[in-house]
This record gives sequence, C-alpha cells and structure tokens, in this order.
Amino acid sequence: MKYFGMLLLLVSMLLSADTKWSNDYKGALEKAQKEHKSVYMLITSESCKWCRKFENTTLSNEDVMQKLEAKYVLLHINRDKDSLPSKYKSKRVPRHYFITPKGEVIYTFLGYWDVQDFSSFIDDVDVEYKRKFKGEK
Repeated sequence: MKYFGMLLLLVSMLLSADTKWSNDYKGALEKAQKEHKSVYMLITSESCKWCRKFENTTLSNEDVMQKLEAKYVLLHINRDKDSLPSKYKSKRVPRHYFITPKGEVIYTFLGYWDVQDFSSFIDDVDVEYKRKFKGEK
C-alpha cells in the first residue's frame, strides 16, 4: 500500500509538470504575442488512435518537445470538448497547425508523424514563415 501511495504521488507530479499545453485558443494567441512566439496547435479527438500514438511517441520525445517549446506556445484542442474557431479544419485528426499570434496559418498538415519526420516539419515551418510573412512576428 505504501508503494501504491508513492506511485500515485509520482504520477500526479509528472502530470502536473506537463502544464505547458493549453486548450484555450484565445489565451494561447495572447501568450504568443507577449512571448513573441508563434503557436503550435494540435487538434485531436477522443477516439483517434493515431492521435494517441502521436502523443505517446512523437510528443514524448524530449528533443521534439524542446524544439517546440523554444519557438511555440503549445495549444492542444480536443475537438470533442474544446472550442475552436470554425476557420480551422478538424474533421480529420490529428491535425497540426502552426499559426501566428494573429491566428494566421503559417503551415498545416495532417496525420501521425514519427519523431524524425515531425522534427523536419518543424524546420519547414521556419522557411514557410519567412516566405509568407517576410520574417515579421
């Protein structure tokens, strides 16, 4: 019983440490403006096995998370629970959006991606941002 209590405490500490993700669209845009960052928005659903796979593999990779956290405010929208402006497509998930603090889409793509491919997409966002917005944040 003592070990179970310690395990429960450890799990709750780990879960509370993962507060970097928001589910508030407007709040994420405001935070991005204040921090001079863009927003990475991941849209998932309750019943999506590929969403869980992406979360449990790619997003659990320390290098991927460091790369995301350095440049983006992290926004996780569950289309079954959270509100999302209708201008964003969420019929098929997981859906990935990289957006400016003004809500303009820099780059978007669909589906599960492994660590290497997703990391490459993050690099592509920088190129696309410069092409679309000429380096203005």
